[in-house]
Amino acid sequence: MFTKILIANRGEIAIRIIRACKEMGISTVAVYSEADRESLHVALADQAICIGGPKAEDSYLNGPRILSAAMYTGAQAIHPGYGFLAENRDFADQCQRMGIKFIGPGAEIIAKMGDKDAARRLMKENGVPTTPGTDILRDSQEALKAAEEIGYPVLLKASAGGGGKGIRLVEQPQDMERAFETASSEALKAFGDGRMYLEKYLHPVKHIEVQLLADEAGHIVCLGERECSIQKNNQKLIEESPSPGVSPETRQKLMETATRAARAAGYVNAGTVEFLMDKNGDFYFMEMNTRLQVEHPVSELVTGVDIVKWQIRIAAGVELDFTQEDIHVQGAAIECRINALGPGKVDFFHTPGGPWVRFDTFLYQGYEIPPYYDSMLGKMIVYSSTREEAIRKMLSALSELVVDGAKNNIETQIEIIRDKRFKNGDYYTDFMKDFGKR
Repeated sequence: MFTKILIANRGEIAIRIIRACKEMGISTVAVYSEADRESLHVALADQAICIGGPKAEDSYLNGPRILSAAMYTGAQAIHPGYGFLAENRDFADQCQRMGIKFIGPGAEIIAKMGDKDAARRLMKENGVPTTPGTDILRDSQEALKAAEEIGYPVLLKASAGGGGKGIRLVEQPQDMERAFETASSEALKAFGDGRMYLEKYLHPVKHIEVQLLADEAGHIVCLGERECSIQKNNQKLIEESPSPGVSPETRQKLMETATRAARAAGYVNAGTVEFLMDKNGDFYFMEMNTRLQVEHPVSELVTGVDIVKWQIRIAAGVELDFTQEDIHVQGAAIECRINALGPGKVDFFHTPGGPWVRFDTFLYQGYEIPPYYDSMLGKMIVYSSTREEAIRKMLSALSELVVDGAKNNIETQIEIIRDKRFKNGDYYTDFMKDFGKR
């Protein structure tokens, strides 16, 4: 087992990983930008090193500086969390070359599943259902021809996309050229890869994902599914497990399909297979995220498995000590992402308490939110024996949460949880389109 791990991230996920390491008796190294000098993860780690200026490219995306910090402190492994370098195959490869363990899948797997076109072809070859679509498109004219064959509406998607970037809905031919150019340009800027492909736009659909763990011995275990259909601008707002729209029979099929996908990729460590599911319960492979997900806590609460600790154990060569038969999804967990609506200073901060209520955050009273990074301030997470009780618990928790001085979306989250469609579980990825109009 490792004795020292460097966390190549910031905010709530850095704190989450530090806490897991403390419980495992592993020393931690935090890296931070000049803007994060007063951040909580810096104070909680055993060691902390400044790696650059406030902009992400000068610090959290600067692989050489992070690797230098790992070498200097004697860290044996690097946990990338999510975002930043978590799905960067070059960084994972550099870690391996320097004899530092990258806590996640290897560079080859990241590359294989990060290329959406290659991943789709791999899934097709292994019997995983995929949405009707194309291979890589040469230009907008080829996209036009393909769309005519598939039928509008269609989605243009970046091959190297993620986080909602490089995606455009095209509902009519005259919009194709501009959509192709803007999506490709956006993807090139965000990922250094402007290649595009096209998929049939399925509507209405649920966004369902399956969390899994895979060790180096080839054992794969799925930890149920998560419902992630409440989204705005392709960014998730609320996640829950289990999904209110998935039957036990469909859950079994989803996990079997996710296992097949992971085995086809030769996957190792924690990963998430994402699907689109229509009203008939038919589902289609969308992508595989080769990292820890923001919403991983809801899967932990309904299964009792600590995903972060198992990430570390698997990276150290430890085999899973449980099988699929040992996993039983029990109760219901909901997570609401609390996002900043602009920069600000936290003048007053209060978090709710009580059984199975937690707020994963890096905030504290007096903290000034830097304008350089992701807008998420924290994750309100609740668990209860039934979904109805979990909804009531979430409403209570959100009503008690106070983050004064920083504009945020707490009230919006309360309104969503109160919405009849959410309470009934009868919601899809277009939920936010009509939200507030009813």
